[in-house]
Amino acid sequence: MISARGTRSAVEVWEDYARIARWTTWSPQLLRVRAGTGRIATGTRGTVNFVPFTITAVDEPAMTWTWRVAGIELHHAVRATPSGCVTTFDGPLPYLPFAWIALRRLVSGRRQQPGDRLHG
Repeated sequence: MISARGTRSAVEVWEDYARIARWTTWSPQLLRVRAGTGRIATGTRGTVNFVPFTITAVDEPAMTWTWRVAGIELHHAVRATPSGCVTTFDGPLPYLPFAWIALRRLVSGRRQQPGDRLHG
């Protein structure tokens, strides 16, 4: 598991997770996201970089959610702190470096800039 701490409020960070169209604005490895709904919900299906995903659990009050991408379960959580928030990611080792970059952007509010993509 990895985590990132930042000055954005937990509510702001949660909204960037909850609104699927925002994922590509802070996560450089996500080039394209399509989903059946605009907001994460248990059972939502879609594609990320053309790979199918299903959101398997969402707890809005607790600010946690889980999804399955290419058969791999990934867990996310946001927690408020006195100076902002902490967000965590739990998934397989190969995902951790990419997730860490995305989480740092998410908690800092840094948005994608031209040339920020990790591939392509």
